[in-house]
Amino acid sequence: MNAMVFAAGFGQRLRPVTNSLPKALVPLRGRPMIEYPLRLLARSGITEVIINLHHLGNKIEAALGDGRRLGLNIRYLREEELLDTGGGLYRAKELLGRETFLVINSDVLIDLPLSDLIAYHKEKRAAATLVLREDEKAEQFGLIETSADGRIQRFLGRSAPGAVPNSLNRLMFTGVQVLEPGIFDFMSGDEPFSLTRETYPKMLQQGEPLYGLNFPGYWQDLGTPERLKEAEEKLERGEVKLHYL
Repeated sequence: MNAMVFAAGFGQRLRPVTNSLPKALVPLRGRPMIEYPLRLLARSGITEVIINLHHLGNKIEAALGDGRRLGLNIRYLREEELLDTGGGLYRAKELLGRETFLVINSDVLIDLPLSDLIAYHKEKRAAATLVLREDEKAEQFGLIETSADGRIQRFLGRSAPGAVPNSLNRLMFTGVQVLEPGIFDFMSGDEPFSLTRETYPKMLQQGEPLYGLNFPGYWQDLGTPERLKEAEEKLERGEVKLHYL
């Protein structure tokens, strides 16, 4: 299985650190944050990895090289213009091939066995499976609502045909997802666009089987200094132990 790691962003919420260091290389307990999702992939046996680059991308490539140190084979895609998640993924279409693939954000810390996610995706015969979680800030991050069987019925306020909003679980996206190559049928061109704001709502309204895996385990977004510090403190205290380290 191939995987893609999104690492092209500016990391604006982590400035001034990210003025001279790409967000993916901001350290967390002595490791660049991108190393955590990369080690998760390697531990799960997913070794073919594509990383998109934009802001200070040369520093990411210099730090990770070909990935051999982590047991990976890393290939890079440079974006002259920041293409957002949809545009970045679409550019990787040929490298990702025609099989199921996984996508993860570089600023995600999660203790999820990826084999469980992939098995769930296959069982549901999903076009896309997003790892979701319950969170009091779900509406702030972007509300995704599922029925009892895990099928996504509402995505950022846009409903699937026949959805009954009052009976749905209200969740948020963690930045981890498994996709089928059919997702590219709902994309076009190399212009910037968002998977969550454009592609998934379009797929949902056309009846594509989108599913959410409700993950109750440890997850942390590392996009702000406060969240980065919180994750570091939990790791240092041993409150969180990641199975892939």
